[in-house]
Amino acid sequence: MPSTEKGPDGKPRCSWCLATAEYIAYHDNEWGFPVGDDQRLFEKLCLEGFQSGLSWRTILSKRENFRKAFRNFDFNKVAKFGEADVGRLLQDEGIVRHRGKIEAVINNARCARDMVAQEGSLAAYFWRFEPGESELDAPQTRSTSDISTAISKDLKKRGWKFVGPTTVYAFMQAMGLINDHLEDCQARGEVARARKRFSSPAR
Repeated sequence: MPSTEKGPDGKPRCSWCLATAEYIAYHDNEWGFPVGDDQRLFEKLCLEGFQSGLSWRTILSKRENFRKAFRNFDFNKVAKFGEADVGRLLQDEGIVRHRGKIEAVINNARCARDMVAQEGSLAAYFWRFEPGESELDAPQTRSTSDISTAISKDLKKRGWKFVGPTTVYAFMQAMGLINDHLEDCQARGEVARARKRFSSPAR
């Protein structure tokens, strides 16, 4: 079962974050806080795709390299990448050099551009899937959900790649569509307050 442990400052945190100081900072300042910015949403979904088969620690340690390689995940810019860019990225030792995942980011950038034209923004699309209280499970007891499965299926119909239900659920956890911090984690209350202040783009 998931549990909390005291961090270096004596405050209880979700135990998964205590492996490194970088993890703690990510847990305390980013994970679960609601995000309504399209570029950040796109970045996170891409990085979750890159994580497939790897650890988030690997991806987090390379995040700044990914941002540089993919133009800060500006999907309007990435959508214009071609085969020469794929070749360049396959030579970039600062990122995960996986052709399928690199090509998926470029493909998904084009899909994101189409989604903005259709839905108004990525944020408006994703936040309409925010689960209600009755749809939530106990924190950190699931790796997929009916909603993440539904999003995954819809994204795939729209042409997106590397967006399976587990990837989408991790995206939902990180971007604040759910507050999956454990009940006695010091960050849970902060995230709850941030969610109350957040104006959902889907409304």
